[in-house]
Amino acid sequence: MTGEETTHEETSREATGGERTNIASGSPYEATIGFSRAVRLGDRVLVSGTAPIWPDGSCDPDPAAQARRCFEIILEALAEAGAGPRDVVRTRIFIVDRADSEAIGAVHGEFFGDVRPAATMVLVAGLIDERWKVEIEAEAILG
Repeated sequence: MTGEETTHEETSREATGGERTNIASGSPYEATIGFSRAVRLGDRVLVSGTAPIWPDGSCDPDPAAQARRCFEIILEALAEAGAGPRDVVRTRIFIVDRADSEAIGAVHGEFFGDVRPAATMVLVAGLIDERWKVEIEAEAILG
């Protein structure tokens, strides 16, 4: 994720009979790796691992600020798919430093304290960019 704010949708009909909408964020990784920021298939919206990058490519060193940025990007993708925070049923949070878990968890609570989705926080050896302290995925179900 480069933080570019341009988005677009690509819609197709799946063999299951559901309509699939791919939502792009403008990240150069989308084409080279072959992924979408989010995919909506029927009433499900799946948001890819989301990194804490601002539109200018910068990355705040504060873990709470990084988590907040990830959730802002996630909520933008969900909105484009017709979903919102109340539709989120699962989040996955990947962190590189156990000491950041409380601050990152508190930010999760700011966004989802009333929703209370199933959530997992996993300590990982590292993320693609060494500046990143957190990367977050989300799943939503509409209706």
